[in-house]
Formats: sequence, structure tokens, C-alpha cells
Amino acid sequence: MLKYTLKRLGSTVLVLFLASILVFFLTVHSGDPLADLRESNDPDAPFEMEQRIYHMQLDQPWYTRYWGWLQGVLGCFRLSCDFGTNREGQDLNPILMQAAEDSLRLVFIATIASIVLGILIGILTAIRQYSVFDYSVSFIVFLFFSLPTFWAAVLAKDYLAIYFNDWMQEGAEFSWGQLLLISGVMAVVVPLIAGGSAMRRLVTGAVVGLFSAGALWYFDSAQFALYPRVGALGVILLSFGLAVGLTALIAGLKNRQVLYTALTVAALSIVSYYATWNLLQDPPGGWFFLGALFVLTIVICVVIARTMGGYAKGQATSVAVLTGVLSSALILLDHFMYHWPNMMSLKPRPISTIGSHTRRFTEDDVTWWQVNLDLLTQLWIPTVILMLISLATYTRYTRSSMLEVARQDYIRTARAKGASERTVVLKHAFRNALIPLATIVAFDFAGLIGGTVVLERIFNWNGMGQLFVTALQQVDPAPVMGFMIITGFVAVLFNFFADILYAVLDPRIRV
Repeated sequence: MLKYTLKRLGSTVLVLFLASILVFFLTVHSGDPLADLRESNDPDAPFEMEQRIYHMQLDQPWYTRYWGWLQGVLGCFRLSCDFGTNREGQDLNPILMQAAEDSLRLVFIATIASIVLGILIGILTAIRQYSVFDYSVSFIVFLFFSLPTFWAAVLAKDYLAIYFNDWMQEGAEFSWGQLLLISGVMAVVVPLIAGGSAMRRLVTGAVVGLFSAGALWYFDSAQFALYPRVGALGVILLSFGLAVGLTALIAGLKNRQVLYTALTVAALSIVSYYATWNLLQDPPGGWFFLGALFVLTIVICVVIARTMGGYAKGQATSVAVLTGVLSSALILLDHFMYHWPNMMSLKPRPISTIGSHTRRFTEDDVTWWQVNLDLLTQLWIPTVILMLISLATYTRYTRSSMLEVARQDYIRTARAKGASERTVVLKHAFRNALIPLATIVAFDFAGLIGGTVVLERIFNWNGMGQLFVTALQQVDPAPVMGFMIITGFVAVLFNFFADILYAVLDPRIRV
């Protein structure tokens, strides 16, 4: 495995090196970087031309300029990266760091959301092949896939930002028409997913519709949109619900050792909710501190699972880690909800349509939670658009992979031996269906990076796409190379992870 990993890592470095040479050569020969100054009547134009020639080293051949750029980038191995300067002589390091942070944050969140939702929906449609649910999902996901990005962004600005902000300012109350519409949609959609006989669907729809109407009425009465909370009771109920549900899904409730392990993790999550409440009001170190707590959570879950799991340590570890991670996410969500009214006091219209962050939310008197709530609200619309575009790919590939695997002999053998449908779907079929999906994830991530160029233009983000387009128009190779090396590194890194995942899912690939 080590030899295979080093071999793939070497090919990754080679691809990046060759791509950098090609992109630099094409950029420097794509136009005249002095064209605007040659046509200018400004008396300072000759001086500005000399300055630009100096900053861009236009008096040197392209390969000398490339070698100087490469030496600066290779300094990253010594933790002293130097991406050069733009044509105005500004240091690119802070500019690239801010642009990369905005763009990659958007792409990562959209990718993870589309992968999770796409795989879940794909599995459900494969299990319910040729059902009304299958046909409905296929129609909807292909409709999203065919939407032009710029048109979808304009619609999202209206319905997910402007109208939402108006609704929040009007008191965030549902009208009876909206309440009945949402309840009716839930009463139709949930029975389609659940399936069963006509009577079962009718009963399920009635129960879901009444429950949805009651829940919306309660949230409306409690002004949940303005003062949201999961609360201690919600964390307790949902944590134990996750423990039981994940055990039933992965191991089965008859496996008591796994169930007791999951319940223990849920109980510890509730204890940590109270123990860390005051500490998380102003987390020291921000996301680094929360990341350390996240890693600590995984370690504790693994130790508990290996101690209490017995003969089912593998399943106990999966259930414990998922329970701990999702319970931690609930706790984090509750803290965000707790600080939502404070953020609304500074920003009564929370969803903005311009920029990646609100300028006044970078001041010292704004709390860490308010700053990150602002960043999340700014991410809301672009993330939804990117996610919906990618959702069709993951859904259809998961469905086709699951259906192809379901026809294999070992699946029929597993059913003939008496394995439960849960074991057949998750343990035997899903793992093998992941192999082609690993390739799609790697390529789709690179495609999403390209898609952000359009979205950043529409939402006026100063991200990697905006930086790339501006630099290309100005024939400025340093920002273009910065865009290429960062986005290219991430895209190639995803391909590298896909190669490693192949070897994990199918050991024959290592040979």
C-alpha cells in the first residue's frame, strides 16, 4: 500500500509541474500586458510602463520569469511560500489567501452537501426502482442539472434572499396558505419515499401532514425563525435518537453491545453539552479549537467502541463515531442558534446578495459567532446553487452503480444465506458501488471550482474565480499561476484521494 501511495503521489507532483509550465506559457503569450498604457494619454504613462515592466519582469524571457516564480512556490516546502507580485507590485500571498479561503469554503461545503444528499437519494431510488418516487426524483434532479447557473442565481436572489429578508422583517410568520401548502407537500412526498400499500401511504400521508401542520404552527407561535434553539431537551432526544437509529441502520437493534456503545456515546455527548457551554461562548482559537474538540470526540468514540464493542468492534466503531460526530454537530448548531438573535440585531436582513462577508462584521466588537453566522448566511445561496447542480450527478451514478451491483452473484448469495436487507444494501452493495463514485467526486470537485467563476461574478465575490478572470484580462501571469497552483493542487489532491480510496475499497487495485 505504501508503494502504491508513493507512486500516485509522484505522478500527482509531475502533473502539477507540467500543467504549471503550460499555463504560464499560454498566459504570457495571450496578449500585451502594456496595451492599456500604450494607448493612454496620461503624462505618467511612461513611468507606469517602466514600473510594470519591472514588477512583471517583462524584459526577461518567459522561461526565466517562470523559473523565478517556481523558486518562490517551491519555498512552500520550507513553509515560506512566495507567489510573487501582481502587475501593480502588490504581494500576492495575502490576496491569494483571502480569495482561496472564500472560494474553497464555498466549493467544499457544496461538494460535501451534494455528496451526502446525492448518495442517500441514489440509494433510495435504486431500492425503489421504477416507482413513482424514482421517476419523480429523476425528473427533479435533471431539472436542477439543466438550469443555467446565471439564471438559477437570479431566481435564488429573489426567492431565497430578498423575499426571505422581507419575511423576516415582517415577523417571520407563516400564513394559513403557506402552512397548508407546506403540510400538503410533506403529506405527498414522505409516503412516496416510504412506499408500501395504498392504505399505508394514505395513513402515512395523513399523519405526516397533521404533524407538519402542528410543528409549523408551534414554530410560528414560538417565533422560532427569530429565536431558534435546539435546547438541552432537543440535544438529549436527538442524541439518543441518533444512537438508536444508527444502530438499527448499521448493526441492528438485536446487537446489544453496539446499542449500549452508541447510548454511552450519546450520554457523554449530553454531558459535554453542559460541560463546554461556557467555554464555547467565546471559543479560544476559533475553528482550530473546535477542530481539536472534533478530533478528540472521534478518539473517545473509537476508544469506547473498542472497549465495549466485543465481537462487533467494527460496527460499534462506525456507530459510535457517527453518533459522536452528529451529536457534536447538534451542539454546534445549538450554539449558532443561540447567537442568531444577536446577529439579527446587527443585520436585520440576514441574507445578502453581494459579497462573501459583511464589512462591519470584521470589527473587534463583533463576536466570533456573529462573524461566522454572517459568513454562513453569505454562503447560503451560492452553496445551494452549486449543490443542486451537482446533485443530479451523484444521484444518478449512485443509482446506476447500486442497480449494477445488485445484479451480481454475491448479492444473490448474501440474500440466499439469510442476510438482512440492511446488511445486503449497506455492507455488500454500497461498498462496491462506491468505486465508480470516487472518480466522479474527484472530477466534479474540479468542475465546481470552475463553476464558481460564474457565481463569483454574479454575487460579486472577490474569490479565486474573480481573481483569475481579472488577471487573465490583464495578461498578468502571477495571479493566474496562483489560481492554477491552488485550485489545481486541490483538484489533483482529490484525484489522489480517489486513487487511495480505490485501493481501500478494492484491494486488487493495489497489485
